[in-house]
Amino acid sequence: MTTSISVNKVSVQDLLKSGKEHKFIIPEYQRPYAWGVEEAETLFNDLWDFTEKQESTYFLGSIVSYLNEQGEQEIIDGQQRITSLFLLLRAIYTNLQQPEEKTKEAMNFIQKIEPTIWIEDSISGDIDYSKILIESKVINNAGNEILRRILETGKADENATDNYSVNYRKFQELYNNKAQQNPMQIYYFILAVLSKAILLPITADTQDTALTIFSTLNDRGLPLSDADIFKAKIYNHLNSEEKNKFIEEWKELDENAQYAGETIQSLFYYYMFYLRAKSEDDKSTTPGIRKYFSDNKYARLFAPELLSDLSKILNIWKVVNKRDTINNEEWSQNTKILQALDILSAYPNEFWKYPVLTYYLSHNQEAGFTNNFLAFLHKLIVELLTKYLITPTINAVKTDIMKLNVEIIKTAKPKFIFKDIDRGLLETNIKAPNGKTVRMLLKLIAYKYQDTLLPEKWEIEHIFPQKWHNNYFSNISDDIIKEKIEYLGNKVPFEKKLNIQAGNGYFSKKQQEYAQSSIKIVKELADKSKYHTDWNLDNITERGVKVCEDVLSTIDEWNTEYMGMTAENIPTPEDLATIEKYKLKGWI
Repeated sequence: MTTSISVNKVSVQDLLKSGKEHKFIIPEYQRPYAWGVEEAETLFNDLWDFTEKQESTYFLGSIVSYLNEQGEQEIIDGQQRITSLFLLLRAIYTNLQQPEEKTKEAMNFIQKIEPTIWIEDSISGDIDYSKILIESKVINNAGNEILRRILETGKADENATDNYSVNYRKFQELYNNKAQQNPMQIYYFILAVLSKAILLPITADTQDTALTIFSTLNDRGLPLSDADIFKAKIYNHLNSEEKNKFIEEWKELDENAQYAGETIQSLFYYYMFYLRAKSEDDKSTTPGIRKYFSDNKYARLFAPELLSDLSKILNIWKVVNKRDTINNEEWSQNTKILQALDILSAYPNEFWKYPVLTYYLSHNQEAGFTNNFLAFLHKLIVELLTKYLITPTINAVKTDIMKLNVEIIKTAKPKFIFKDIDRGLLETNIKAPNGKTVRMLLKLIAYKYQDTLLPEKWEIEHIFPQKWHNNYFSNISDDIIKEKIEYLGNKVPFEKKLNIQAGNGYFSKKQQEYAQSSIKIVKELADKSKYHTDWNLDNITERGVKVCEDVLSTIDEWNTEYMGMTAENIPTPEDLATIEKYKLKGWI
């Protein structure tokens, strides 16, 4: 399907007059008018300087819009400029109207300005001052009425602090000052504003096309999000009594999302994966969320449980990002679950989030959820970590995750249809892991030995430093040393503050800081009965064997745990077959 885009360079006068045929609309999903006095004054002064220099044209920028179903010009980009131009022309018009005896020039420009603000009758030329060519419909915004009143009456409350009133009064002040200082130049200024200031209206055939153009062009502030569009769609779908309640709920959701380190936009994105799983959509291709939610005339947005489900999703992020406890949610106080989520949060991409959220939304009200959730999280860690260690790309798990999401909807013990991996290759890649998996591995190892969460701020500590004296290993090449330094056996999670204090010193000097650590595997390194000599490459190798065994034993433990996890804690025939296979291979 081809898209249609119309681009024409026009004067301010011609653009605003087009509002007679297609009224300008600032739609519900736009943010409130944001220009302050500084921006208004800059616009005025730029136009005045342009007039004095007698240049041929002055470019004011682009206006991106599309014709909606009512035949209105719905402004996607440029609402600040076009609204300010309406306020400026109204300020000029008000001033021109004040003298009882008006000059010919004043009468000329009064007649030119009127059809840029109000409806003009095509036959009689009469002006209907109650029919304004621009209307703001921004949700729950008192400024909508203020703008309408200023443009209709030419008056702004002297005590009002909203941007419409403040900027209108500023335009009046600036214009009056110039009119007194240079009465004749002011008419050239009005002519320049109307006829020589140029805009580039870009009219698209659909809202989607206009939004795409806006996202490409916009570099002046926050672009509109899909969530802004969704908010407007839901709002317009409600009756008058429901609208106020919706605005309050949306505001609360937005505040809670920001607190949890998320956005409403991201909540819709996560929710899409849950809804896709419910409809058994396991395709690996991910649609854009605007396209997904716009299907069937946005029917998914009108589901009564929408805001409730989005709020529930935030429970996970409050726990993961803020370490909060959720009221009446036993799982949020379970240390092992908190540790599992912390491990997953270090996964190199976002694909861990979708099954976690789908599992939570699907089963959090069921009996035994805490135990089931823990076993599920452990199994998810096993599959994601081992696959990424072997093949460090999104594609290694993307298809499997989509299938898993569908299975999660069906049962609290979904099948993990992930490909088997080579145990020997896994062991090799644990000892010298891909850099993106190190934090995940270090968390897993640390939590094997402690029942508390790691400090929120920690860094990867190289026990043998990354920078060493050249004469430290006289018979070993630098390349071998550099390789060994990056082995997992040479790394621990270490509190940021203590790590800074320890600096780049050698092992014996850093043991004092290690002793102050709250992390057990770090504190162990301060035990001089175990580590009484300086740290060398042999120590890295020895510890590498141990941490590899820790990782593998944890993987086997969690695999076995999941196989035995059912509502009645009875292994399925498939589980028993897998257990036998693992026994034959000597894994358990």
